[in-house]
Amino acid sequence: MKSAKVTGLKREALGKKNSKKIRAEGLVPAVLYGARDVLHITVPFSEIRKLVYTPEVHLIDLEIEGEVHQAIIQDIQWHPVEELMLHVDFLKVYDDKPVAVSIPVILNGMAKGVKSGGRLKRNMRKLRVKALPEFLPDTIDIDISGLDVNDTIKVEELMRDNLDFLDNKSNLIVGVISSRAALAALDLPEDDEEEEEGAEGEEGEEGAEGEEGTEEGEAEESSEK
Repeated sequence: MKSAKVTGLKREALGKKNSKKIRAEGLVPAVLYGARDVLHITVPFSEIRKLVYTPEVHLIDLEIEGEVHQAIIQDIQWHPVEELMLHVDFLKVYDDKPVAVSIPVILNGMAKGVKSGGRLKRNMRKLRVKALPEFLPDTIDIDISGLDVNDTIKVEELMRDNLDFLDNKSNLIVGVISSRAALAALDLPEDDEEEEEGAEGEEGEEGAEGEEGTEEGEAEESSEK
């Protein structure tokens, strides 16, 4: 897994008023959990921002006044309207203790079912995994080239050395559905054309009956004469 460096400073003063002042200075209030003591710190918004706006997951070398802690971002609180990071929770990582993180899913190849007219249905873009830090991958790569129409890949089918998948085993990650199933999912009728053709056929029959009626009428007029 890729690593990144973030510099933090300890903070003594807590509370909303102090946190507001910190944010005005381009910093973000944060907490490091998992260490011997919970550390209240501040980190530069610019350094955290570049880690957030990316699908990649990083192990963070969090340097706090000369002491480096390996950590991951566990949670971020955002302002409901503005692009303002209110608070960050870091979790300290140890080399000999497994850690749970969400890893992006990368689909490789072109499904053969798509080539024959099916549609790719993707349900999960990240998977929750657990492993020792050294075994955490950058991405979960899945080859979908062998998927035919109605084929799927579920969490239970994935196997990786030194990696446990934490999502529900029956969760569908990706699959190929038929065009008919895709239309049904969109609630679009497939046989509108057939209905229209049927309607035209009925009109044709009515027209034929009308012609028969005309012929009968002409025959009656001829007999009267």
